[in-house]
Amino acid sequence: MSEKTATLALIKRNVKCFFKDKGMFITSLITPIILLFLYVTFLYDVYKTTYVEVLPPDFVYDEKLIDGMVGGLLLSSLLAVSTITVSFCANLAMVQDKVTGARRDFTIAPIKPRTLAIGYYISTAINALIIAFVATLLGCVYLAFSGWYLSFTDVLAFLLDVLLLTLFGTALSSLICYPLTSQGQLSAVGTIISAGYGFICGAYMPLSQYGGGLQKVLSFFPGTYGTSLLRNHALQGVYEEMQAQGFPKEALEEMRAVADCDPQFFSHTVEVWQMYLILGVSIALLVFAYILINYLSNRPKKSKDKK
Repeated sequence: MSEKTATLALIKRNVKCFFKDKGMFITSLITPIILLFLYVTFLYDVYKTTYVEVLPPDFVYDEKLIDGMVGGLLLSSLLAVSTITVSFCANLAMVQDKVTGARRDFTIAPIKPRTLAIGYYISTAINALIIAFVATLLGCVYLAFSGWYLSFTDVLAFLLDVLLLTLFGTALSSLICYPLTSQGQLSAVGTIISAGYGFICGAYMPLSQYGGGLQKVLSFFPGTYGTSLLRNHALQGVYEEMQAQGFPKEALEEMRAVADCDPQFFSHTVEVWQMYLILGVSIALLVFAYILINYLSNRPKKSKDKK
């Protein structure tokens, strides 16, 4: 069997296993929906009040613009978190194979470690992307009701951001989940990631609300720039509409700061192309580290000659 054929067979097998487990699939799908409900219920009024307060008291504006801005902020926050957390759920096959012993059978068979690693990674990415794009579609439906200002270009850029963040989450989860040997360990790690990642990437609370020292520390995390990319493309249309309707320049700058659209790295504003570069390099490094660990851990041990 060629390496390409083996890789395709592993990908097909892992994707089937994920969708065959209806409980895991439904849980992965419903998680973003629950997050969207919680965001709208508990954060909508908070963000709306924050944006309204930066406007002059006597300024007359269309309230739908504020609703569109808050909707875009909540949608970007939802996807910034769910693209990562869903990747951990989609990575169940790798851990499950260790529990059932299938992983041991694969290593005995004439399959290269890199083939096995790539098969797990691509199948996990496919599973996570399906959930992520479904969540994006549902979020766009919500945004259409709250205030839609996205252009066709914005939508394409937004989908690209979701794709890259899902690949980043898949690489991160593959590297973290590789040493795990039970579903309990995977559940524990997934819970920790779900609880903490949203704060690290600025999804639960904008980084602009943190202290200066913490902002500098979090500026080293690639996920913060993924969140900023989503925010930039989700809010670009509404910013342009506000500018066209004569919103004060100072208020618009304050709104962009609240949404982390212009992240700072030690007083240097990180441009959009730089965010893409950071995210792309991070994905490549994580995938390389994951494949390298697979290779080193499955490398045959050389026996020493006895004298």
